[in-house]
Amino acid sequence: MIVAPGQGSQTPGFLSPWLELPGFRDRMGWLSAVAGMDLVAHGTTSDAETIKDTAVAQPLIVGAGLVSLLALFAHPADGFRVVGAGAGHSVGEITAASAAGVLSAEQAMVFVRERGRGMAEASAMTPTGMTAVVGGDPEEVAAALERHGLTPANMNGAGQVVAAGTLEQLAALRDDPPARARVIPLQVAGAFHTSHMQPAVDRLAAYSRAISTHDPRLPLVSNADGTVVQDGREVLRRLVSQVSSPVRWDLTMETFADMGVTGLIEIPPAGTLAGLAKRALKGVETLALKTPDDLEAAHRMIREHGAPTELSPVEASWSVVVSPVKGAVTPSVELGGTVAAGDTVATVATLRAEHPVVAAHGGRAVEWLVAPGDPVSPGQPLLRLYPEEDAL
Repeated sequence: MIVAPGQGSQTPGFLSPWLELPGFRDRMGWLSAVAGMDLVAHGTTSDAETIKDTAVAQPLIVGAGLVSLLALFAHPADGFRVVGAGAGHSVGEITAASAAGVLSAEQAMVFVRERGRGMAEASAMTPTGMTAVVGGDPEEVAAALERHGLTPANMNGAGQVVAAGTLEQLAALRDDPPARARVIPLQVAGAFHTSHMQPAVDRLAAYSRAISTHDPRLPLVSNADGTVVQDGREVLRRLVSQVSSPVRWDLTMETFADMGVTGLIEIPPAGTLAGLAKRALKGVETLALKTPDDLEAAHRMIREHGAPTELSPVEASWSVVVSPVKGAVTPSVELGGTVAAGDTVATVATLRAEHPVVAAHGGRAVEWLVAPGDPVSPGQPLLRLYPEEDAL
């Protein structure tokens, strides 16, 4: 499992040791040209206040993550073959989507550039911010946030919730915190993942209509609800909507556990997600890839924990529909029947709800890989489809 961090993970100078790797500076220079800013300078010499700026922080984090991945895998296809799944926290979902082949690096940088600008402009309309609430009784934490009119913008698991709202609302939380909880202001410029960001959503939605995508080459776990997404257009739709929607990293980590993840590597600027995983995913080996000195350990983990991904195509003409969550499956399409893109082919029942299984592409149903009532895992192949022309 490879995970990409979100905003707030950046620190002054974090990029400096990476520039010693051959080609790293040149690649960051190219992504700087695409983003329209000097990412090398921001990652090495810019101060904390400068890289706190949303319009700077987001392209810096995504660019650093994408280039650092090349130190793990000389060619992207190498990663597709051995990484069991990928995910990103908030803006890190753009990094993960590009790493999985949904977007090119250049598309990702343009998208994150406009995301950062749009969110910075939305933040400037009303003074807002975010505060981490660590510990305390979950019900008391939820009641405190509601009492002060705050939104639980990030539910990170491991006893951490990030509250978002106006500076006045956050000050009220500081003065009247939940019992036995620590309240920690975050170095971000606005109330991300709340309705305050709707202007940025509208901006990105317009751009997204002109962006071409590919389906992910490995299972991508979504922040929205912890489901595995296999359709590139759906990944892009979620990248747009998550700007004003809560990040459910708690559900994302639950899916990691359901998938049987045994090792987790967080790419730069690393530390936050590996720390959450240590507390929430007992028995899973974690690594925060902070400097090139950590690469030897990362390569060892890839050798020991890596395995061929289940989304690797068996034949180029086959399309595979996978389970979005862990649960019991009920197929709803007969073999030989024609399936259109967007059709529901099955449901997966969990303890909380029933989840539709939607085909990303059309075709003829040729083989169910599960039986009714079988337990399935997130990302597990359920149904093979042949393109209609092949089936005839």
